[in-house]
Amino acid sequence: MCGVYASVSTRSFHAPSDALKQLLCNRGPDHVGEAQARIEVANGSPCWVSLMSTVLALRGGHVTAQPFLDFFNNSALCWNGEAWKIGLEPVSGNDGQAIFDMLIKASSDYTATPDSTAAILRVLQSISGPFAFVYLDKYHNQLYFGRDRLGRRSLLHKTDGHANLQFSSIADTVTGPWVEVEADAVYRMSFNEPTAPKHVNDSNHELPQTPFAAIHKHIWATEDTGTSDVSIGIFNKAVPVEDFVLNEQSESVRALRRHLSESLKLRVLNIPLPPEHQSENHVRVAVLFSGGLDCTVLARMTHDILPLDQQIDLINVAFENPRVVKAAKKAALSENSMPTERRPPEHEQIQRSPSKSSLPSPYESCPDRETGRKAFRELQHVCPDRTWRFVAVNIPYVETTEHRDRVIQLIHPHNTEMDLSIAYALYFAARGIGMASTSSNLDLEPEPYRTPARVLLSGLGADELFGGYTRHATAFNRTGFPGLVDELKLDVDRLGKRNLGRDDRVISHWAREARFPFLDEALVKWAVECPVWQKCGFQTHDQSSRQESILEPGKKILRLLAYELGMYSVATEKKRAIQFGARTAKMEVGRTKGTTLIS
Repeated sequence: MCGVYASVSTRSFHAPSDALKQLLCNRGPDHVGEAQARIEVANGSPCWVSLMSTVLALRGGHVTAQPFLDFFNNSALCWNGEAWKIGLEPVSGNDGQAIFDMLIKASSDYTATPDSTAAILRVLQSISGPFAFVYLDKYHNQLYFGRDRLGRRSLLHKTDGHANLQFSSIADTVTGPWVEVEADAVYRMSFNEPTAPKHVNDSNHELPQTPFAAIHKHIWATEDTGTSDVSIGIFNKAVPVEDFVLNEQSESVRALRRHLSESLKLRVLNIPLPPEHQSENHVRVAVLFSGGLDCTVLARMTHDILPLDQQIDLINVAFENPRVVKAAKKAALSENSMPTERRPPEHEQIQRSPSKSSLPSPYESCPDRETGRKAFRELQHVCPDRTWRFVAVNIPYVETTEHRDRVIQLIHPHNTEMDLSIAYALYFAARGIGMASTSSNLDLEPEPYRTPARVLLSGLGADELFGGYTRHATAFNRTGFPGLVDELKLDVDRLGKRNLGRDDRVISHWAREARFPFLDEALVKWAVECPVWQKCGFQTHDQSSRQESILEPGKKILRLLAYELGMYSVATEKKRAIQFGARTAKMEVGRTKGTTLIS
């Protein structure tokens, strides 16, 4: 995982601001590299290309310098990603180097393919995994840039007076022209062509425009050719024509387990020991852990894959929410003023004074803390040979306000109250500082702790794929299965626009990398092509099993998998949005909505 910066200017080489360079170094503290190239353009005026990469070393066993450079031609690659597979083959060693070698071959091998653009696009289309990149093809005076087809890594762009076009993993301002590069295509800037007419990407975003080069858009492949191309499939819009059954014997449950296991193996095996590890602490992976269905299934299945000498950290975040604290004080005062004849008998009474010591902990009473501890106990019971570490991250309100400006900067250009409340939870969870309890030493007092893990597993994607949001049930109730399928498709299509770029910028600030096992290309392709009634339990008709009577219809396939894995309590856990579970939503009394712009 890395920080990426690139600039194309008609005036001179252009370095990032000091503030932006520091933000990029926060993402990649292991190495900083720079490169420059002079490009001749069609109208005879040169362009000056400046590149910078910062590196967080997680692949290949050593720190690999970036940008990757072709010393014969000055071609270069800034790579922020994880290529789990190229075509059908898993990548061993450093993935960025493997991708760069293939791009250089595609750029220079005219005997294999006279069309270098088609060859380069073929390489990029063959990658499975999250990535954002900028590739300078000096052979043909072209610059390629983009994000993977799901948008799991951040890449922003801005144009400064048409004389300087910049790309960056993160913005250095909370206002201004930074815009996310859309995750729908590979973009190609051709210095051999005059600027093209204005391209419109969608109703909200335009392609970057320059007076010195045309920019072309090459849409990601939507169908798998069966060779090296990768796709995320086409949604199966079929609806059931007769009664159906989704239960523990369904083939789709077994298929999900296979796909999720393969996805996790790619993401949790062969992670190097982090620099901050201690001799007795072999933590390489942590889970962003609310105790909900998605993250707990990931933790449970990771246990089946990792050696037992590797501990697994479960990071659970809770906030002091002034609005909730105020309501608790008011309730305590109300109970304390209750008439004597209406109070419980003396032997059943507890202290009713609304003093600070008598009020429930603002952290331990958070819904995600309660479900987190409950799921922690269930993991201990089902997997007693593993050392699990529960990291309780408690954030006072004053600390939230101290970090507000930084979080707003990290999420830019996203700028709603909902973006901010979600980002707070991810930001402080990814920092990984809290009070830790281990399953092997539960009798000891929790101790201050900072996780050394550089890889954080997230359950993001499960709700979108398997119908876990309330709006999915609403869509089904209104228009049946056609409406449900349309809502699921909408959610998957906009993951990169709504969630993933923002989350990458927030989490990576702490030099940690989020990995999303549910968003593996093979798993996503299988899930979107799977009939909807084999994923969700809406309107099922099997009343013969216990699961049918206790499991909610949303994400039922995942609930059945949790049940199969022995996580009976987790299988029945209700869905709760992160901002409500951690209590980052509506921290002040008022009428603020999630869609309200940040003031």
